[in-house]
Amino acid sequence: MSSCGSLAQQRVRDHALMTTLQRLGITIPIVQAPMAGISTPTMAAAVSNAGGLGSIAIGATDVAGARSMITETRALTGRPFNVNLFVHAEPKADEARAQNWLSALRPLFQIHGAEPPATLRKIYKSFAVDDEMLSLVLEVRPKIVSFHFGLPGADHIQALRQAGCVLMATATSLAEAHAVADAGIDIVIAQGWEAGGHRGIFNPAAPDERLGTFALTHLLVKQSRLPVIAAGGIMDGAGINAVRALGAVAAQLGTAFIACPESNADEAYRAALAGAGAKHTIMTAAISGRPARCLANAFTNWGEAGAPADIPAYPFAYDAGKALNAAAKALGESGYGAQWAGQGGPLLRPMTAAALVNLLWQEATVPTATVT
Repeated sequence: MSSCGSLAQQRVRDHALMTTLQRLGITIPIVQAPMAGISTPTMAAAVSNAGGLGSIAIGATDVAGARSMITETRALTGRPFNVNLFVHAEPKADEARAQNWLSALRPLFQIHGAEPPATLRKIYKSFAVDDEMLSLVLEVRPKIVSFHFGLPGADHIQALRQAGCVLMATATSLAEAHAVADAGIDIVIAQGWEAGGHRGIFNPAAPDERLGTFALTHLLVKQSRLPVIAAGGIMDGAGINAVRALGAVAAQLGTAFIACPESNADEAYRAALAGAGAKHTIMTAAISGRPARCLANAFTNWGEAGAPADIPAYPFAYDAGKALNAAAKALGESGYGAQWAGQGGPLLRPMTAAALVNLLWQEATVPTATVT
């Protein structure tokens, strides 16, 4: 290819980058991953105030909790932030499967002086069927709304677009990215296999292509019609530059922010992530009912060795997982928590969220910066 052709392509990429950053209202192409239960309004505001895109996750709370989180974040920043929603397929209750799962978990509960729940509850409601949450989002009109686990119906998407929201959605494959584009979403988040937390795969019962962040990002940049934000295993400026070199308009980082003081992670989680355990993550569905990358611990070990194959659907299984973790923590045992983490965990650098954004961008833009 001629140098003129390469220069023209670079100009096209640069224009796409600037256009996307302007739409998001950010000056630094760094997105803090939503991380339900871990991210906080304080964290999101700090990242946004530093020039990146902070995120809060409201998929694991009700309308009142969502309103409170959005209100608090807005009180801390006048800049845009991302409001993330779970759009999983609404599961059907299966009492026989639930009781089989609870029976399998009973010995773990009893070790910690407790009994499992009598049945499993659907603790989270999918945005796909949550009209009250839709009404709230349309009322408060956050600048950016993102979806994980799938896509809402065309009516939800149209209403959010008419409200002026910029829409983003996670994809783990090219087929999902095409579905994201066809639905009228503005930006696709390419979630590589390395990423911590829940896989965004639309159908967890289907085969997972397990594409890594680099392969998926490159594929989506070349063959999807949307700007791409890369996510998974990115912990420093070198990683940010790597995905941007593949054509991503920004990088999304989650694990990198868990050790920040603004994070909601408890001390046991922080200690585990700072220790040797960060080198050993595992993809498991035993904790919540959906595949998620977690630090290897007592719960994931049980899931690998002794869990029944017929795990209740998300979020029914998560009801039992949370109850088991509470029972264990009451006795000082932290090995049953959902300690989500990506494969880049050993590169963690504890500092404030704002300092981390500033350091990441310095590493990505100053040639002499050293990644430590």
